[in-house]
Amino acid sequence: MRKYLTGMMAALALSAPLSADEPQWQEDMPDTHTVVKGDTLWDISETFLKNPWLWPEIWHVNAQIANPHLIYPGDVIRLIYLDGEKRLTLDTSGRIFKLEPKAHVVSQGEAIETIPLDEINSFLSRSRVVSEQELQLAPYVISGLNEHLIVGAGDKAYVRGSVDGENTGYGIYREGEVYIDPVTDEFLGVQAIDIGSGMIERVNGEISTMAVTRTTEEMRIGDRLLRDEERSIDSTFFPSSPLGDVEGQILAVEGGVNQVGKLDVVVINRGSREQLEVGNVLAIFKRGNHITDRVTGDRVKLPDERAGLVMVFRTFEKVSLALVMDAEQGISVEDIVRNP
Repeated sequence: MRKYLTGMMAALALSAPLSADEPQWQEDMPDTHTVVKGDTLWDISETFLKNPWLWPEIWHVNAQIANPHLIYPGDVIRLIYLDGEKRLTLDTSGRIFKLEPKAHVVSQGEAIETIPLDEINSFLSRSRVVSEQELQLAPYVISGLNEHLIVGAGDKAYVRGSVDGENTGYGIYREGEVYIDPVTDEFLGVQAIDIGSGMIERVNGEISTMAVTRTTEEMRIGDRLLRDEERSIDSTFFPSSPLGDVEGQILAVEGGVNQVGKLDVVVINRGSREQLEVGNVLAIFKRGNHITDRVTGDRVKLPDERAGLVMVFRTFEKVSLALVMDAEQGISVEDIVRNP
C-alpha cells in the first residue's frame, strides 16, 4: 500500500498552519501537468497547492467535458487566469486511446484515484458501526454442521433468527468496541468486526442453513449476521474542507493500538449529523499540557500543537472512519481533530 502513496504523502507534508479559506499556491508550480498512470489526485494537488484539500476551490469545470471531475492518464492540467484569479482546468486532448478497429471508450474505472482506496477496501470496507439494538436483534450463528463449534470458509453453519429468505447474502460480524463520546458520554455506536460472508441456502422456521463463502478468521457461536450492504467506497472523490466548523477526537485506531502512524485508520467522534462528508480533511492536534508558571505560580495551558492530517473516507451518523495522511508527531487516541 505504501508504494502507491508516496506522492500523496508529499502532498500533505506539514508546514506552518495554512489558511483554511484561501488556497496557498506553490511558489515553483508549473503551467501544466500531464497526468500519468500511477498519479493520484493528491499528487496533482501537491504540484499546485500547499493545502491540497482546497483543490475544488480552484478547479474550473469545463462544461464541454462529460464528467469534468474525472481525470485520466494523458489529460493535461493547465494553469489559467480568470478575472485575474489563478484557476486550473482540464485539457482532455491528450487522453491515451488504444489503437483498435473499433472506438475505445474510456471507462470511469480508468480514472485516477484520490487515494488508492482499494488498498483500504481489502481490510476495512466491511467494517461497520451499528446501534446496540441492531446487533442484538440480528440473527446469529448457533452451530456448525455436525455441531462443530468453529466454522471456516467452505463450511455450513446453522443460523437462528429472522432472515430475508434463501439466496440472500449476509456479512458475519463479531461485536467489538463500544464507542462513547469522551466529552458528552453519548453512546455513538458499536463496532461490528468483519468475520466473513455467507449465503442463506435453506430456511426452516427460525433455523436457517448458511453456506460460508469467506472468512477473515474462524467463525464462532454467537457471531451475528447483517445484510450485505449495496455500496462501494468511492475512490474518485475530491478532497475538501468540512462544510462547517468541526472539532472532535480520535476514539480508536483500527487494529486496537493506541499509537497512530501514517496510513493508519482511525475512528473519530463526528459523523454525518455534523455534516462530515467523504473527502473532508481534518488536522490533528496534540493537546497542550497544563503547567505551573514558575514566575507567578499560576496554572496555564500550553497551546495545542498540530501533529498531522486525516482524510474521511466513510461516515456513519455519529462517527467516521479516516485515513491518517501525515503524522509529524506521535498521534494518540484522544488527540483532537478540527478544521485544517
